[in-house]
Amino acid sequence: MLMKGQQNLHMEKWIEKGDVLIEALPYIQRFNRKIIVVKYGGSAMLDEDFMTSVIQDITLLKLVGFKPIIVHGGGKAISRHIDRLGMDTKFINGLRVTDDETLDAAEMVLNSVNKKLVQIVEQLGVRAIGISGKDGRLLTVKKKLSEGEDIGYVGEVTKVNTDILLDLLEKDFLPIVCPIGLDENFHGYNINADDAASAIAEAVKAEKLAFLTDTEGVYMDPDNAASVISEMTVSEAQKLIDDGIIAGGMLPKIKNCMGAIKNGVSRVHILDGRIPHSILLEIFTNKGIGTAILDDEQEKFYTDTELGK
Repeated sequence: MLMKGQQNLHMEKWIEKGDVLIEALPYIQRFNRKIIVVKYGGSAMLDEDFMTSVIQDITLLKLVGFKPIIVHGGGKAISRHIDRLGMDTKFINGLRVTDDETLDAAEMVLNSVNKKLVQIVEQLGVRAIGISGKDGRLLTVKKKLSEGEDIGYVGEVTKVNTDILLDLLEKDFLPIVCPIGLDENFHGYNINADDAASAIAEAVKAEKLAFLTDTEGVYMDPDNAASVISEMTVSEAQKLIDDGIIAGGMLPKIKNCMGAIKNGVSRVHILDGRIPHSILLEIFTNKGIGTAILDDEQEKFYTDTELGK
């Protein structure tokens, strides 16, 4: 039998849970029936428990009225598979050159990941369709160069067949996209999942684009974990790039975010996919947990937060 103090503590925990649900209500109302594109990648894909947790969260978004589209990566799993096969690897500007053999290995791994994600969603009682960018020419690409150099069959998206995705959403499916595309000559190309997610979000005029990564967000000071920037406008992001604060591997991701905003996506989020329920905390709470990027004209949600604090 619980003592009075224990009863009060127990009740306070339930009240806190109720407060969280109430805090989520205006966000559920605001984004009901809106499309959200989630790019899922990074280390969280290598751990089955993390994977299940992430997919549970995205499934919950669908069940409360969102229209999610998942675009998944698999770079780490591809690298592990290629290493196990003992395949020769060539790098240009730090990027793996994708020849025919590497493309075959990448497509095999990505298709396996795709069907695993479909299986988890279906187990949660939601209908999912796994689709490659090849299917129905969902993703048409051209060769992508790295600083002017050819890195093989790596594609840049030139066209998204939105009819496929919008039709699946209308029929109440959760689309899960494998980032492999076709060029005009019907040759396959591997596509960076960030690039694919951004192109899809822009094409379907998504309300939100969320990148689940291996970082908590954008840091004002990379050596200070408490310096994650909750919100910033495109102009503020550009200033951080000009000042050299945003650099390295974060730079192309931020440029994708800025491009998505300029092409009609309302809000872009960068989150740590290894943190349980990060996407729910970012979307459904006032403070959020990652970094949100928005157009210069939009009002910030986190009025108690200043850039870099």
